[in-house]
Parts: sequence; structure tokens; C-alpha cells
Amino acid sequence: MRKYLLPESGNYYKANLHCHTTVSDGKLPPEIVKKVYKEKGYSVVAFTDHDIMIPHPELKDEEFLPLSGYEMEFTEPPRTDGYSKRTCHLCLIAPTAEDTDQVCWHREKYLFGNAPYYRDRAKFDDSIPDFEREYSVECVNTAIKTAEEKGYFVTLNHPDWSRELISDLVQYEGMDAMEIANYSCLVGGYGDYVPWLYDEMLRVGKTDLFVIGADDNHNVHPLGHARFDSCGAWTMINAESLTYENIFASLKKGDFYASRGPEIKELYVEDGKLYVSCSDAFCIKVVCPLRKGRSAYNNAGGVINSASFPLSREDKYIRVTIVDERGNTADTHYYSVDELLG
Repeated sequence: MRKYLLPESGNYYKANLHCHTTVSDGKLPPEIVKKVYKEKGYSVVAFTDHDIMIPHPELKDEEFLPLSGYEMEFTEPPRTDGYSKRTCHLCLIAPTAEDTDQVCWHREKYLFGNAPYYRDRAKFDDSIPDFEREYSVECVNTAIKTAEEKGYFVTLNHPDWSRELISDLVQYEGMDAMEIANYSCLVGGYGDYVPWLYDEMLRVGKTDLFVIGADDNHNVHPLGHARFDSCGAWTMINAESLTYENIFASLKKGDFYASRGPEIKELYVEDGKLYVSCSDAFCIKVVCPLRKGRSAYNNAGGVINSASFPLSREDKYIRVTIVDERGNTADTHYYSVDELLG
């Protein structure tokens, strides 16, 4: 009997889950951001401007769904040792279009760029005291817990750019996902394709952490520029239809994969083997926590579009990476082998 890791049915929707506009420090207004992404085949954009959640229901149409969200920052005080300050950035995506109250709001602090001009449009529970931020594991975890209790989808952003240590990151609890690829940081010269970090998070027990690809676009450079930071890393979400409810439910379930190019067409387990089919690829890899790498190539040269791999319970967890001929990747999250084998 087949067990599908990614749903057999449903539709795939291309999504950018980390986006900045002129509401905070981005250079393009929301309506132009929508135009750019629709022209590149995107169906979903989460508008996650810094520190303030401004929903954009006016952008919704039959082929495009705006998600509501915002990005929070927790940054350590200035340092005198010459190294960059460490910072933790989280994106919080609201569970429904109607959930417009921000969590962890402060009435006076933390807004920058154009965001202060939108302060009067922010919605929050007026009975809750201002949330004071500090760079500490305790404060970050409090924010994550508060958001999760309200049903938000919470992601850890650009860990290489943030300059945090692994010893910091492994202490954060309750996130839904981390960015395995952040395109703005990649074109900016940072190492924010981080499968190795995701593997490390699993090894310390973060077995329920998903991975996304996202742009984190600010669009400082114009369309056509080599450093134009839109449409370079995305998340393919499988859902029944393009509604806020269905897309958000798929995010919470993990029915998606991250990509910078390749497409995963089918992923299932049958009779103790993992079967993968994909768009034209140079290589298909299966990764597990052990020193037990597996890969498939076209031995005659050229591309490969499918492969199968035997699984064993000693693998514990597995994830799949597709690498195309340009070196671009698609990545799944980890799956429990015990659950796959039954």
C-alpha cells in the first residue's frame, strides 16, 4: 500500500512566505509586488512587513491569495568586539484573513522604515500590556509560544545572515518552520541555503520542524538587475483550492516543499522503498541523520526524472533533495521512517 509523503491529490500553489513592501522598508508597493509575483506564476504571497501587520484583502482575486503577517526582530545590544550583532528574526503568518490582531505588540517601539505611518492601522488586544523585546532565548520563546497559542504559522528566518550560533538556534522552541533558503540573502552574498543547519536541528531533537523557501524581498534593485531579490526561492504548497483556510491548513500540516527551481511531482513509500519523481534533475538525494547518504544519477549522462531508494528503520528520519543541472535545489522536510513504514 502506498503512503504519500506529499499529497497524491490537490493542487500545488507557488508561494513567497516572506515579503517586504513600502509598508516598512521595501521599495515596491503591495500592488506592484502582486503584479511581479503573478507574472512569475505565484498564487500566494505572505505580506510580512517589519513589525506591523497590514492585511491586503484588496489584492485577492481568483488566482492570487494574500496572506497576512509580519516579521519580528530580537537583536542583541551593540558589541565592541568588532563582530556583527546577533539577531533573531521570525515571520508570523495569521491563521485566517479575519485574524488581524497582532501578538506581542508594543504601542510605541520597534517600528521603522515607513511602518510608523501605519501605526494607527495596527490592530491588537488593548487589554494586553506592551511586549518588551530583548535578545534572549526566553524572550524569543515567549513570542513564539504567544503566536502559536493564537494559531499563527511561525518561521525562523535567514539564520546565516542573523549571525546566531547553533547553540542559540537549538534553544528556540515551537517554530513551525525555518527558511532553508532565503533568496535576498543569497544574492546579497550570505550563505542562506542551510540544509546542514536543518540537519543539525533534527539531530538535537527538532523532529517536527518544517522547511520553506522564501525571498525576503525588499526590491532595492530594479527588475532585471542581477540582485533583484524576488522570485528566487519559494514554497510549493499542496492544497485542495486557493483559499486562506486551505492554504493555511496545508502549511500547518507540512504539505509543501521548498524550491529554488526543481519540481517534485510524486513522493511516496511502497513495499519498503521511497519513490521520487521530479522535473529534470542532475541528482536525487535522500538524507538521514546517519552517515548513510544515498543518491541517484543518470549514469549515461544527462538528466534523471525518477529514482527509488530502500528504507530501513535505522534511518529514523529522511528528507529528499533534488538538484538540477544549474545547481538549484528542491527540499522536503524530514519524515519519520517509522511512520512511513507503519
